[in-house]
Order: sequence, then structure tokens, then C-alpha cells
Amino acid sequence: MLLEIACDGLGSALAAAEGGADRVELFANGAVGGTTPSAGVIAVARDALAIPLHVLIRPRAGDFLYSRAECDVMRHDIELCVRLGCAGVVIGALDAAGDVDVAICRELVAAAGPLAVTFHRAFDVARDQAAALQTIIGLGCSRVLTSGGRASAPEGTAVIAGLVRQAAQRVTILAGAGIKPADVAPLIAATGVREIHASASAGRTSAMHYRNAAVHGLDPDWRQTDSMRVRQFVAALREAGV
Repeated sequence: MLLEIACDGLGSALAAAEGGADRVELFANGAVGGTTPSAGVIAVARDALAIPLHVLIRPRAGDFLYSRAECDVMRHDIELCVRLGCAGVVIGALDAAGDVDVAICRELVAAAGPLAVTFHRAFDVARDQAAALQTIIGLGCSRVLTSGGRASAPEGTAVIAGLVRQAAQRVTILAGAGIKPADVAPLIAATGVREIHASASAGRTSAMHYRNAAVHGLDPDWRQTDSMRVRQFVAALREAGV
């Protein structure tokens, strides 16, 4: 069984490793579902972590319908991850009909070369998830991150179980979104997943003594992966007997 921690920034990645995570998914701008982190963050995280680092490749917030220029951006970001020695990338693209954009995804998978490729939660907003899964398998992706097309993985338990059966070990189903430590054992038992994705985050209070209350949108407090919460997930996996 494997625990992947979703990490919004370097501090979260370091806390995930400290807490005993097996793998980090690194991104920026978690409030909008995540975008590609900066080259500097990727490089420093790669040097600092002894566990595998997978990097989200997403050029902007919003939908997953990308232009030629945005595809070029993603390809260059993937090439950077290859040069830096990352273990994997996390990609996804849909066409206007809600199906997997095979042309773009094939180009991104090719750019990844030896890196593991996860198809991200664009999968959860695809028109037909069963068909999307077959396409993703054909593209050669390593895994699919999914909540079963629901707001959280626990809510999507029945769908995730069906995806695990359909995948038949041809691709790994990575269950993620809204998972708490108490959800781990029931989710594993009901679905047969072998990998869990969670943020394990907590609020952080800024050490700034001065705050200008007249300026809005620049709250100095933030959320970050908490190593103790990561340990709770590790314990939950252990108690689940996997």
C-alpha cells in the first residue's frame, strides 16, 4: 500500500517526507485545484526529498481544454522535470466533448519518457469515465487519480471499485480527494485500491506581527501539509493491515 501526499509548495513537500509519506505530488495554487509549480520549487524539492517526486503539469486554473500554446508550455515543463530527475509527472487534457484529448496526452506522455505518468482529476469531469479509462490505459499512463467523479473519494466508493475492476491491474487507480484517516480502511476494503492520495493539511499562522487590515486578498496565513497528519494516515494504513 502506498501513501501519496498532495503538496502545495516546498514546505508541504518537506512535511510530507518528515511524516512518512511514500510519494509527493507537488503543485502550486491549491486553492484553484493546482497548477505547475515553479522551476525553482521543483529543483529544490527534488534535491531535498529522498522519496519519489511527481509534479503536476497544469498551465492554468479552469477547464482542461488546452490550446496549442498551452500544450507547448506543458511539454516544456515536463522536459524540465525529466532533466531534474523527477520520478513522475501528473497530466490530463480533455477535448470540448469531454473526452480524453488523445493527441495532446500522447505528446505529453512521449515528453515524459522514462517518468511515471499519472492522469489527474480531469478524469473526474470526463464525459464517460469507463471510456476515458480505456483511453488512458492505451496511452500508457501509470495511474489515474480519481474520486470516482464525486466531490470526495468516500462518496465515489462504488464508482472507484468499478474502475479498479475495469483496470484489471493494467493501470493503478489512485483514490484521492476528501479522504480522512478514518476513511482509509473502509475505502480500501470497499474498492481494492492500493494507493491513497491525501493532502493532510492544516492551517498555518503567519509569524508576522504587523498586518494591514485595510488590504484585502493578501491574508498572511495559509494551509500546508502537516507532518503529524501525515503520520495519522500512515497509521491508518498500518491499521488497515496493508
